[in-house]
Amino acid sequence: MWKTTLVLYQLLALGRPLRAQDDVPAAAAITPQDCSLNCVQQGGPGCEYCRITRADLKRALGFNSIKGFGSCIPWPCFELLGREDRKLCQHYVQAPNDVKVELVNELDPKSDTVVVSWKPSYYGIAFLRGFQVSLQALGGTSVACQLFLFHRNLSLPASHAQRVYKSDPFPGLSLGSQYAVTVMALPVPEEWEKFYRSKFFSTRSCAEKNGLEQCKKDWYPKNIEVQQEGSDITVTFNLAPPNLGIRGYFSLCYANGLKKYTDITPNSSKNQTHHSYQLNDLEEGTNYSCEIAANEVDAVRKTFNVRVLHIQKGGSLPLSVTPSLALILPLSLAVVAMFVVLLAALTRRPKFWMKKLDIKPDVIKQHQESGTQEEVMSLTRKRLTPPRLLICYSSYDGPAHVKAVMQLGAFIQQHMATQVCLDLWESLSVAEEGSMAWHCRQIRDSDFILVICSPGLNHRPKPPGGGDGGGVDEEADGGLCFGSNAFSSNAAVQLIGEEVGRAKAGGQDLSKYMAAIFDYSEEADIPTELRLVSYYTLTRDLQLLFSHLHTVALHGPGHYLKINHISEEGYTELPAGEALQCAICEARLAMTAKRHHSVAGLGVI
Repeated sequence: MWKTTLVLYQLLALGRPLRAQDDVPAAAAITPQDCSLNCVQQGGPGCEYCRITRADLKRALGFNSIKGFGSCIPWPCFELLGREDRKLCQHYVQAPNDVKVELVNELDPKSDTVVVSWKPSYYGIAFLRGFQVSLQALGGTSVACQLFLFHRNLSLPASHAQRVYKSDPFPGLSLGSQYAVTVMALPVPEEWEKFYRSKFFSTRSCAEKNGLEQCKKDWYPKNIEVQQEGSDITVTFNLAPPNLGIRGYFSLCYANGLKKYTDITPNSSKNQTHHSYQLNDLEEGTNYSCEIAANEVDAVRKTFNVRVLHIQKGGSLPLSVTPSLALILPLSLAVVAMFVVLLAALTRRPKFWMKKLDIKPDVIKQHQESGTQEEVMSLTRKRLTPPRLLICYSSYDGPAHVKAVMQLGAFIQQHMATQVCLDLWESLSVAEEGSMAWHCRQIRDSDFILVICSPGLNHRPKPPGGGDGGGVDEEADGGLCFGSNAFSSNAAVQLIGEEVGRAKAGGQDLSKYMAAIFDYSEEADIPTELRLVSYYTLTRDLQLLFSHLHTVALHGPGHYLKINHISEEGYTELPAGEALQCAICEARLAMTAKRHHSVAGLGVI
């Protein structure tokens, strides 16, 4: 019935005279207007596309929304436009299309500002009431959200699906960081699919925005010259600008498993642009791979090569040696003639030669082509899109454990070619849909499911509303409370366990499901129902986890799969890996303190 109503409504809308916004070309971008929420609710002129502020929400609803969510609240169409007429917010509207993120120039050298643009969908456009745009940092909890509403009497024709709508600027974004932006069409339908569109993007680095000479963390020497005079190796490089405050440098040279470290302290009073230093105790006839960088934390290293030539002792050959050529030349010709005769004899009898030595030519060729046992095997791309991984966990073990899970998701998202689904990053969708419904949908749609096991999974919290009655009313300011995910995550783990049991009983593939523990947990923390699936210890088994996600063998006959920076030792070289290591250390300390406190409490009793 509603589909028939939708078609009739669009036909009537196409027949109406165009409004004030119809004068705007289809390709022009529609920017938000300053208009009151009262104008939007009454459907007055001049408020076709309005930004809704946090102050507007407080006046309309009588309480403040959560600060991080700005002007966004769950079900904004029903709360702000549908109180008088519920039919305004009951029609299906599909997700926007062509979501783009545009960087905006600003004066602040330490942050970036972006503006989001999109196009509405054809489906349900006549009942479109607005958009909600949220932005969240990957690996963090910061959220920014903006709400835009059409006035209640506005009806967009299908031709307006080619219009571009824009958000207000999102300022203060950290440089060199990754973010996720989500654009949601309003009203949100009861069918929780296809009502929003998400996009990942990265802000510029400091060097990209301000130039290398203005960024202490990103600066590195660009010009390096190496000269050898006798046994002396001299390296000359350009110094950092004085405004960066870099006073010391260092270089590292590697060869034959040995490492040579050189500390460099230039004298700025002599030369402020370049400096030269000596490399000592290098072996003759050896090629060295060297690095040079500022003596600062996380400084970028510049790589260069040093080839140490053989030093000919005693200088050049004396002239008295030249007459010996008269003796050397005939001897050399005789050796060459003997070699030619021997080569001709061998080439005329190849079959007899091979038969006598019992060596097969194909075996020789195979041996020559096999190479060493460290030949690198390239990763084949079998899928057009990265695998989708849902991470489930328990928040009962405290914020330090939750932070470790969040940093693990950020590392997998950035450096393991995998799309990660984590409720910490989709708090708006979880609030809109409900935590349990969100987990069920993600379990169904994800390619893989990873359960982070910890002692908290064995804890069975009471369902919301079933306790002593002292939990929900703690929000004194009357703001919205999304609550803990402890109950829903434990229920989701139980649901996953049931899925694993059914799949095992039916002889189905169990590769979709995985379990993992951090090194501060134990294998006993893995629930019994998840012992049937593959489980890993992180961060020791990062390479095995990568192999599982991309269905590729790490080793094969005569070759191995090389994965940059995904190993127990190498992952900390990346900023995301270092953050993951720090989060695991903090969680380990917090877990140890919690266990000691529990033991002490039992002793007191």
